Amino acid sequence: MAHFELKWKISAQQAGPLIREFLKDNDISKTALTDIKFAGGFIKVNNQEVNVRYELKEGDVLQVGFPEEVPSEGMKGEDLPLDILYEDDYLLVVNKPAGMSTIPSREHPSGSLANRLIGYYQRIDLKSAAHIVTRLDRDTSGLVLIAKHRHVHHLFSQQQRFRKIHRMYEAFAEGTISQDAGTIEQPIARKKDSIIEREVSKEGQYAYTHYWVISRRSELTHVKLKLETGRTHQIRIHLSWLGFPLAGDELYGGTRKLISRQALHCCRLSFFHPFLHKTLLFEQQLPEDMKCLL
Repeated sequence: MAHFELKWKISAQQAGPLIREFLKDNDISKTALTDIKFAGGFIKVNNQEVNVRYELKEGDVLQVGFPEEVPSEGMKGEDLPLDILYEDDYLLVVNKPAGMSTIPSREHPSGSLANRLIGYYQRIDLKSAAHIVTRLDRDTSGLVLIAKHRHVHHLFSQQQRFRKIHRMYEAFAEGTISQDAGTIEQPIARKKDSIIEREVSKEGQYAYTHYWVISRRSELTHVKLKLETGRTHQIRIHLSWLGFPLAGDELYGGTRKLISRQALHCCRLSFFHPFLHKTLLFEQQLPEDMKCLL
């Protein structure tokens, strides 16, 4: 696929506006429209190129072609495994194992989910960049949503803004959480003396986490969690603040006595598909190292 394309057959109810207004109503951003006009895209009506001042008529077939995308400089494609659970023309849902970074970093410049994704795109001849919608920490496992094109990422960003992409996590916290369910509503900020570490702070951003106890064990509490906000390290910080750090999470007070990474897994992901016009739901069971804690 050389480029991403959208197509509409204009109904009587849709007829009348200029293409510019129609595209705005269909969530084509100003930036995307500029790229379409000046960076190699196209706008056609009935297979003839037109400009955005064309007035749409009933029966017109409007095609909008987006420019080919190029991965960011330094983002190398790698021919490494990618666990794809779902794929269509617009998006991917993948299962990320613990130990894999979402994007490259100075400490881990290769082997990331983004590197693997670009390598996969190269194999299927898809001209796109890595648009990862729901990121996970390097040592957190589970479901990740990926948009195949910049415009699709834009639509999902709008869903995120209105909290319409839902994720559920399973985790093992050290100690015994006595309350069967609860919420943690504490702001989170970057720790002043650290590049990586965050902490609960009055100066931080609003953060809200729900939790439910699944079971209690001699040293651990198995919990399910849902985020209302998506702050960096939010679950890890909130459970540590509560006094029950994640097993394996040495950065926030846990120990590696039972598991060698933070015991956190994204087990459920749901979102509204902007082109199929329905809600999709995905679930992924615990990986082996967390199953062992059961």
